[in-house]
Amino acid sequence: MNSAMPPAVLDLLRCPVCGGRLDVGAEAGRALRCAAGHSFDVARQGYVNLLTGAGSAVARNVDSAEMVRARVDFLGTGHYARVAEAVAAACPSSAGAVVDAGAGTGYYLAAVLDDRPEAVGLGLDLSKFALRHAARAHERAGAAVCDVWRSLPVVDDAADVVLNVFAPRNGPEFRRVLRPGGALLVVTPTDRHLAELRGPLGLLSVDAAKEERLRRSLAGDFGEAESSEVVEYRVGLSAAEAEALASMGPAARHVGADELRRRVAALREPARVTVSVRVAVFRRW
Repeated sequence: MNSAMPPAVLDLLRCPVCGGRLDVGAEAGRALRCAAGHSFDVARQGYVNLLTGAGSAVARNVDSAEMVRARVDFLGTGHYARVAEAVAAACPSSAGAVVDAGAGTGYYLAAVLDDRPEAVGLGLDLSKFALRHAARAHERAGAAVCDVWRSLPVVDDAADVVLNVFAPRNGPEFRRVLRPGGALLVVTPTDRHLAELRGPLGLLSVDAAKEERLRRSLAGDFGEAESSEVVEYRVGLSAAEAEALASMGPAARHVGADELRRRVAALREPARVTVSVRVAVFRRW
């Protein structure tokens, strides 16, 4: 099996068709199979495609190769390192199995695994371009293509922690895959996050009712948050960093590349920008 899918990570997975356990197939690790014979290809980059159902991959906005490239470039600057540190610090020290739902490139999952030397991690995302990075983000991590809005390809009560960083939230599935007492860690932007760039670069605004919607969406499965912390600080962005930041998110879908460069060129450099996110922890009781 590819080293990007450690055996302990493989133990977390279930067949998205029948729910059976998955194991390495006979093709020298190029596929995973269940006892019923359902088979799923393992890409040479190390992730496994567990997406099922016609049209699933196009039904939602999937991060493109260009968006992922911009994300890798921006995260490499370290401007979100304090967010990653806060995510790692909020995870229970006893975490053994961590599932990152909407993992992207695996940046935050890797930070948690670096901080928890006994833990293993599984990154789930709809973008195969992002998972090419997530599968290799950490030696104790694996990655699988799936739709977070649907049933997750993870066995019941398997995870000690579910991470959900700037990603869709599927409360019933998060509860199902968490063991009793497990933690759901949700990171969302506050209304101050990147506020200085919204108008100039066309970034999407943050809904003022976002926190209330988050509370309502998880209340039935998790109740109130056990803890909630705002991480806020200022960074100075070069023109290239500001362009990468805008290009890695939804703005990339409605502002053309040439127009974005024109807008970035009009910014004063370095652009002083607020990073502001809320890190909330919920428990499955």
